[in-house]
Amino acid sequence: MMTNPKVRLTRKVVSFILPDVRELVPEETPIIEPSPSSPKGMRVPEVVAIEEEVGWHALKLLIALPYLLKTMYYARKAVKSIKKNPHRVKKKADEEFFKEFEEYAKELGVSAIGYTEVPRECIFSNAVLLFEYAVVLIMDMDKEKIEKAPSITTGKEVWRTYAKLSEAVYKLSEFMRRRGYNAQPDPPIGGSTEFPLLAQKAGLGYTGKHGLLISERDGPSQRIAAIYTDIENLPLTDSNVEKYSWIPDFCEICNHCVSKCPAKAIYKETKIFGNDHEQHVDYTKCVVVFTKTLGCSICIKECTFFKMDFFKIKQALMKYKKISSNKSENSK
Repeated sequence: MMTNPKVRLTRKVVSFILPDVRELVPEETPIIEPSPSSPKGMRVPEVVAIEEEVGWHALKLLIALPYLLKTMYYARKAVKSIKKNPHRVKKKADEEFFKEFEEYAKELGVSAIGYTEVPRECIFSNAVLLFEYAVVLIMDMDKEKIEKAPSITTGKEVWRTYAKLSEAVYKLSEFMRRRGYNAQPDPPIGGSTEFPLLAQKAGLGYTGKHGLLISERDGPSQRIAAIYTDIENLPLTDSNVEKYSWIPDFCEICNHCVSKCPAKAIYKETKIFGNDHEQHVDYTKCVVVFTKTLGCSICIKECTFFKMDFFKIKQALMKYKKISSNKSENSK
């Protein structure tokens, strides 16, 4: 079956910006392959090329052009920087390294950091990793600008965050290499792994019904990137996930994002496939509105965790569960 010219061209551009890591390392380099059950990863431009006709709305991209160009520049620079990994590699890091790393990350605008081992199920079927551990980076978006969604202001903020996080992931990888550690940066538009699930495993939040990571700061108003490494003594943060594990229970009751999505792309009943992989969103529907509005973000703006205090939501849920339990007991 012939692929249409638009799709072929898009894939060439995406491959230029985000080259396959296997093309950047010697052939004998050990790699970590995805699980046989891993889903395929597709970047937004590819989905757009396949599902959406390019119209006048594409001109809106010119408004965010400086951020788009910066995102692409640092994304490509980050991925290709794998060639600069040290020859004499250190596998253990001391507390001073992690302290300096996290301070530098904060200077670059990173809002939260988690450390975890990457499950093979999180690696997309069309990607590979060089290292088994991940430093997960989150950067929050400006709340006032996201509140204006869908708008040019919001779209510019989405791409500003992509650009700034792409720069941060590159600079933090260079920081690691200068100190003798391996780093495989994965910029926010790179996506060799399922970022929300990886961030969830790293204890940074929990995936909501809209498929986005929900944290205690502004709910799902953030972007995610990662740096894969083979530092053996990362201070793993997986156990932090317990404080977020109640979020799916609230999402099952809420469903506000489902009703507010202009594309009707969020499934009320999350799809579960035979390999236990969850699909929250029909991205072929989502991408149409995402493109026409320069980044949509209505599911973020309308999320209850974006609008209300995280801990008050938890209290309300616990109270609701207690009342429901009492009613159930009294009806027996």
